[in-house]
Amino acid sequence: MHRQKLLDLLDGHRTRFMDEAAYIDQARTFVQLHPDCFHRDLLPAHVTGSAWVVNLDRSLVLLMHHRKHDQWFQPGGHADGEADIVAVALRETSEESGIDPEHIRLVDGRIFDLDIHRIPAGLHSPEHEHIDVRFLVEIDEQLPVPGNDESHEVRWAPLNQVLRFNNNRSTFRMVEKTRQLRPHFGNTS
Repeated sequence: MHRQKLLDLLDGHRTRFMDEAAYIDQARTFVQLHPDCFHRDLLPAHVTGSAWVVNLDRSLVLLMHHRKHDQWFQPGGHADGEADIVAVALRETSEESGIDPEHIRLVDGRIFDLDIHRIPAGLHSPEHEHIDVRFLVEIDEQLPVPGNDESHEVRWAPLNQVLRFNNNRSTFRMVEKTRQLRPHFGNTS
């Protein structure tokens, strides 16, 4: 079953955040019920993949100012039928940052964060939900980040300032999770 890898990832994901714990149950049920869960034309929801991109000491986070939604987000996007959601997150990171895939390092293959959020209606699609599966990725902040035409700007933001760019609940969770990882590097700001 092409969905089994994602179901296994969801089964192994643990969180201390109550909202995210509810998303895990919702996502598991949705994926089990929808063989076409990776297709963007599945409504009212579909699975997407994202990456929470940090530098090597995890003091900076790579954010993009999304042209279509006019907000700051982590790189990510539609699976377009691809069942390997890790590969989707890595592909989207490369495409949206403009960084060659060989410079993008998946920290591990576990889910870093899971979010279900509403996408407003647009010219080509009705309002729907993204079941966004997120993975932790490292990139050397010294590399040039040219971005692409999907964003107005791509930039490294200090971890302690990320919520100034996007203060939604899922960004807060990822910042907090990153702070928990930082003691390995000494500074916990």
